[in-house]
Amino acid sequence: MSSVAYVRTEPAAVLPPPRSTTGAAAWLRTNLFSSFGNAVLTIVSIWLLWSIIPPILNFAFFHAVWEGADREACLGPAVGACWPFVEAKIGQFIYGVYPIDQRWRVDLVYLMLAGSLIPLAIPSVPYKGWNALFVFVIFPVVSFFLLCGGFGLQPVETSLWGGLLVTLVVSYVGIVASLPLGVLLALGRRSRLPLVKLFCVSFIEFWRGVPLITVLFMSSVMLPLFMPNGLQVDKLLRALIGVVLFSSAYMAEVVRGGLQAVPKGQYEGAMAVGLGYWSMMRLVVLPQALKLVIPGIVNTFVGLFMDTSLVLIIGIFDLLGIIQRNFTDAKWATPVTSSTGYLFAALVFWMFCFGMSRYSRYMERRLDVGRHR
Repeated sequence: MSSVAYVRTEPAAVLPPPRSTTGAAAWLRTNLFSSFGNAVLTIVSIWLLWSIIPPILNFAFFHAVWEGADREACLGPAVGACWPFVEAKIGQFIYGVYPIDQRWRVDLVYLMLAGSLIPLAIPSVPYKGWNALFVFVIFPVVSFFLLCGGFGLQPVETSLWGGLLVTLVVSYVGIVASLPLGVLLALGRRSRLPLVKLFCVSFIEFWRGVPLITVLFMSSVMLPLFMPNGLQVDKLLRALIGVVLFSSAYMAEVVRGGLQAVPKGQYEGAMAVGLGYWSMMRLVVLPQALKLVIPGIVNTFVGLFMDTSLVLIIGIFDLLGIIQRNFTDAKWATPVTSSTGYLFAALVFWMFCFGMSRYSRYMERRLDVGRHR
């Protein structure tokens, strides 16, 4: 009887994959037109992008004015952004009305901040402990004396601060102070001590129930009414305290969500090896909880950075406020001046917020290695 078995004596020819599974057409079919609903959303999105992006590019670049000494350069029927206005006012946008001969102090603060934050953000750079000590302890003290006057420097009132300087000061102080305070409030809200829990719950619910605008008004207008006669507290300092207390309440709820997400077995395991409460929180629970809520923490930071523009209502000119203040300059009064200023402010805010967002994504991927299978 003959055998029907077949044994191949040489490898089969390698065939290319089907055209429907490779190339640009396959990517479009898989990601953009995989269903009728996705196809409709794709078409609508393309239409919206086509309707929005070209006018913005025309205004900001193609029809924009790049050189000029005054408003005459930016007058015309189809003139775009008036960038000479930004160039002429960039000093105020960055420093406010800080004395020109003392602006090197602000530059030094900017340089120290960037030079300390960049190494702290890069995991491979050593001496993280000393770096963090400088960023969170030494830098604020040195910056205070540099900006306000100390070490023999000329005193500069905070009423002269403005622009990007105020935006960074308010956001930096709010971010640095609200995170540890929010962690303590979150721990206190989960405490078994009735008085501690009552205080933390009352604090969080009070500040979460009051708009930030109201907090700033109270810190600027109402608080001085309750101060002793002759005692004056700087307006910027009052605003900083209000921002810190407000943002710490929201941060506490974000951290509390992370604490509740940590499995109970982690608490029990830490207690089983003899760790006390604070050691358990510092070594076992908080590292896991904070890692879980990185998106929420960064979202709070981004919101706080954008909310710094609200200090304008109490007479503190941040970046947006100082830009609006310069709209009244008759030398640059044109129909496109305000649009140019707002576009510049939007770009600055977007760069900072997008940078924080991308770095948080990087940290999420780096710290989430143990969860991948």
